[in-house]
Amino acid sequence: MEKLEANLNYTFKNKDLLKNALTHSSFANEQKGSAVSNERLEFLGDSVLSIIVSEYIYESFSTLPEGRLTKLRASLVCEKTLCEFSKQLEIGSYLLLGKGEKANGGDNRPSILADAFEAVLAAIYLDGGMEIAKKHVLRFITEELHHLEHENFKDYKTELQEIIQRNPEENLTYVLIGESGPDHNKSFTVEVHLNSNVIGTGVGRSKKTAEQAAARKALELMGIEL
Repeated sequence: MEKLEANLNYTFKNKDLLKNALTHSSFANEQKGSAVSNERLEFLGDSVLSIIVSEYIYESFSTLPEGRLTKLRASLVCEKTLCEFSKQLEIGSYLLLGKGEKANGGDNRPSILADAFEAVLAAIYLDGGMEIAKKHVLRFITEELHHLEHENFKDYKTELQEIIQRNPEENLTYVLIGESGPDHNKSFTVEVHLNSNVIGTGVGRSKKTAEQAAARKALELMGIEL
């Protein structure tokens, strides 16, 4: 648990909260009442996450209309994104899973990892308060949004795809060419290929961020005004 707390940059006063956050329902069911699953914490964590993310993007993207803010928030709190955050923290290594779930790779299942991220967030919130919880969440989403904060949330991948689709015979793909750093602080490098040619390279804290950076570079090289 100490290593997980180090990854979280937070030391729990009530260790039982963290243990509860890591207890999957499959484990709790096997214990026949002697353990409580993290489902209630997940419920609370979902709400805490939503208010923190909503407040941050509301203040950071003052020119975006409600519809774009909703879309942006959804991309930050979706299962795929939360799973990536959970992997950075190595939460899967500490999950308490039932024997069957563990045998089936539950410690690497996206839905379980995403739910566990929310449960751990709720545990931090209950143990340390909203400001500590906010600091924990912003540590991830500020990096995710870094390349967007000064660019009005432009979706470069979609813009590039729309240009390439004008020529149906062209094929656009994104290729992960490298990653570095520890699991809780990785850096990804992605190339965007037009057929067999590299037309852009990007680096980011997540594959998604790196893909957006690669698409932006490709648009720049094509002379597109951004």
